Amino acid sequence: MELKLDMHIHSVRSPDGCMPLSEITARARAAGLNGVAICDHDLALEDAPVSPDFLIIPGIEVSTQYGHLLGLFVTKAVDTHDFFKAAEQIHVQGGLTVLAHPFEHSRDTERLNALIPHLDGVEVWNSRAERKILRANAMAEDFARKNGLRTFAGSDAHMPQEIGNGVMAVEAEALTLEAVRAALLRGTIRVSGRRSRAWYTAKSQLNKRRRTHARPLAYLKWCAFAAKCLAKDLITWFKNINKGHQGENICR
Repeated sequence: MELKLDMHIHSVRSPDGCMPLSEITARARAAGLNGVAICDHDLALEDAPVSPDFLIIPGIEVSTQYGHLLGLFVTKAVDTHDFFKAAEQIHVQGGLTVLAHPFEHSRDTERLNALIPHLDGVEVWNSRAERKILRANAMAEDFARKNGLRTFAGSDAHMPQEIGNGVMAVEAEALTLEAVRAALLRGTIRVSGRRSRAWYTAKSQLNKRRRTHARPLAYLKWCAFAAKCLAKDLITWFKNINKGHQGENICR
């Protein structure tokens, strides 16, 4: 059977998240998904709810010196921020290591070469990754193909409206953790997605400031960041409107 999965979602357990698992499940079902991976910041999902018709994959997103590392099918703590030790702990649990949005902030591919032997895959579509570097996802896909790594996709949703903005379709024998893990390792995957609005990133950062009791200066910095996000969304909106008008002219 073909399954559609969003392999990177944050719940309310992340400092910048806001969604309980029940809302994530409802939103994902409405988006036509068969399952999601919950990858909260440095916090594993120890007891994932079980349902016969919807799969919640336990995971974690570890902050390391090389950026973020997803651990999929992980239910125990990863108690290090060192990339290589974190990858080892994930593999000991039988989890899969996936490099998350590797070119979101940097175009340097050389810095990642030492990581390749420790990776099971690369996130080649992340709906938030292209806010600063427009080719971030394309660069991730090039890196994965060049180095023979499996390709993964996820929305990186922190807000409900983002769920389903990054999807991977896999052929699995059943809707179970074991069958999906085996299907992912086979690597026969199709990825698709759309960019999330920059404003959702700003909203999740505001959530983080509120929940961590940030100081007034942090809120002032957020205001500047939020203005940039709104401007980016407006520019994108005007470009799309312009493309629509151009298409109308061509049709005539």
